[in-house]
Amino acid sequence: MTETGSLDLSRSSTFLIGGDLKVRRLGFGAMRITGKGVWGPPEDRDEAIRVLRRAIELGIDFIDTADSYGPFVSEELIAEALHPYPPGLVIATKAGFERSGPGEWQENGKPEHLRRAIEGSLRRLRLERIDLYQLHRIDANVPADQQFETMAALQSEGKIRHIGLSEVGVKEIDEAAEYFSVTSVQNRYNVQDREWESVVDYCEHEGIAFIPWYPLAQGKVKSQKVIEGIARVHGATPTQVALAWLLARSEVILPIPGTSRVPHLEENAAAAALKLNEEDLRELVACIG
Repeated sequence: MTETGSLDLSRSSTFLIGGDLKVRRLGFGAMRITGKGVWGPPEDRDEAIRVLRRAIELGIDFIDTADSYGPFVSEELIAEALHPYPPGLVIATKAGFERSGPGEWQENGKPEHLRRAIEGSLRRLRLERIDLYQLHRIDANVPADQQFETMAALQSEGKIRHIGLSEVGVKEIDEAAEYFSVTSVQNRYNVQDREWESVVDYCEHEGIAFIPWYPLAQGKVKSQKVIEGIARVHGATPTQVALAWLLARSEVILPIPGTSRVPHLEENAAAAALKLNEEDLRELVACIG
């Protein structure tokens, strides 16, 4: 298995978000530090705090969260564990959902909601400005231009440094770009689910950060066997192979695997040291139609 003890993320590849926020290309997604169904506090609060602090020790300098994780719990834990924040740490958060219970998500892109949301995130995270603020979804029940105009206004007011989108295609990115510079796109994407392949290519061409959520999906038997075989050859885990593939897929991809346990965090972080060869990459591409 790829050793966590020898991990040095300071030597891993980096990316400039928006051209001025330098982060290492393996971040941490803070959704799983909440309770079951992404609702309420975590079962083990102390472990959640340890996970966040260990992430910083490992050299992770990009944390992705959202006001809807908990709701509010993830942002609160990040501030409790890490504030005052170390130099260079980039915290990205999102707005555009409301929660009514475990596993329940309701889109809300109304301007008044987005304004309340950013004020809440700034307060919980103890920040004066959000480095990367992402529209969690474009609410189909609210005119898109109203949502984009609100995000642009919040940026002009100094509350947002850079703006990102989530679960969008190229058309929506281009539409949003009429109102603000789209700095990141966060879509579901992993070695076994490549629905947004064209968006990855577009982001690569435009220099936009692509942040894959659900980066470790498993379940397709044929491809899972290939992943496991490659993992055995490298003395790694299937999880590490899946993350290493994302890192190799494009220099604009910033994986943000999440977990609520320190050992799993260390396993994920060790993927930065795993280099897949050309044959590995060909096998992974060939096994998925």
